[in-house]
Amino acid sequence: MKKNILIIDDETNARAGLKRVLEHLDCNVVEAASGSDGIDAFRKNKIDLVISDLRMPGADGMSVLEALQKEAPETPVVLITAYGSGEAAKKALAKGAYDFISKPFDIDTIELVVQRALKLLDLKSENESLKSIVGEKKALSLIVGNSPPVKQLFQIIKQVAPTKSNVLIEGESGTGKELIANAIHNLSPRHNKPFIPVHCASFQENLLESELFGHEKGAFTGAIARRLGRFELADKGTLFLDEVSTIPLSIQVKLLRVLQERVFERVGGTETIETNVRIVAATNTSLEKLIEEGKFREDLYYRLNVVSLKVPPLRARPEDIKLLIKHFLEKFNRETGKNIIVSPFAEEILESYAWPGNVRELQNTIESLVVLCQGHEITPRDLPQHILGATNKKTIKTTDEEFPDFDNMTLPEIEKWMILRKLEKVKTKSDVAKQLGISRRNLYRRLNEYGVM
Repeated sequence: MKKNILIIDDETNARAGLKRVLEHLDCNVVEAASGSDGIDAFRKNKIDLVISDLRMPGADGMSVLEALQKEAPETPVVLITAYGSGEAAKKALAKGAYDFISKPFDIDTIELVVQRALKLLDLKSENESLKSIVGEKKALSLIVGNSPPVKQLFQIIKQVAPTKSNVLIEGESGTGKELIANAIHNLSPRHNKPFIPVHCASFQENLLESELFGHEKGAFTGAIARRLGRFELADKGTLFLDEVSTIPLSIQVKLLRVLQERVFERVGGTETIETNVRIVAATNTSLEKLIEEGKFREDLYYRLNVVSLKVPPLRARPEDIKLLIKHFLEKFNRETGKNIIVSPFAEEILESYAWPGNVRELQNTIESLVVLCQGHEITPRDLPQHILGATNKKTIKTTDEEFPDFDNMTLPEIEKWMILRKLEKVKTKSDVAKQLGISRRNLYRRLNEYGVM
């Protein structure tokens, strides 16, 4: 893509000469005969590089440089003058000029400076693109999954993150709503500012008000000093309100005012404080139902629910369970210094479980299994009874019988059940062997023993 270069010079011949050189370099050229016209031209066009004379009537080259440093500091500015001196060059470079060239100049010098400046722009653009890709991967790395619901979730997060809109995240407990809020923050223009979480259900009414808005010294018993609230701490960043459904009606009124007017007062104070925060709220309860019951303000709901994001429960994306097991196994192996693996049979049982506590329950289960495992492998015998019991209640057919009672089975019997079940679900025996972590020869030997070859 051609670069756009702005030439600012009050001499027509000087502009014409520069234009010929720049067009030879395959650049688009925009011309201006004065500093003020040059600044206007910069605002009206997408300019990549500015070349300006230093001495001009009215707004001179230094004025142009100062204006562009405020408006677009990333745009390189090259200053040219017949009155060049060491002091003028030092002053221009100190104020942020990319380079300084004295008249009379030769074509080679202009070409060299321009090519160097444009190459730097390309490198910066490539660097920003790479940083964006890396930042996106990092922001989403803690949300583990490759299922269609998770891919759709990633897409919505990437769409909503760059905006200023408030977001309401809806999902069951343990689905990772705070991770999603964090990802939205980290992919937003506010990523270098604070991300402040507030778990609303953990505070009593009077304490929640102080937690959100802060308080002045002496505002209530025990207020021995001024305390900044979460809105002040999150200024220019993101405030995450978890379990927003538990906020009392009296505080909902104050929260609504902040969202509407962007101002509040500390508890016990009279000073009106301006705030610039983005609100990301989360709930595991239907706010619409609470509105019908008179427990949640409808106007606040619409202020929070500018963009709605629904998080699927783990049972709605069972294909992600294996990835999550691997993720948490690596995490807790690293933390404990162990090298535990999960046997294919135990993994199959874990994948069959409904996980009512969602990802949090799975995480806690894997952590417990790693910590308590005395060998190097987690087997069905190591799994919690409630998982085995819940799985036993399912009516999953195998070639011989329904889901068995693992407690009363030997390990070879459990292996047989698992192999036969896998054989029903997978197309080829090679894939069965691969998924179970055994050789094909071993699989064929066992199938012969079972009489199903």
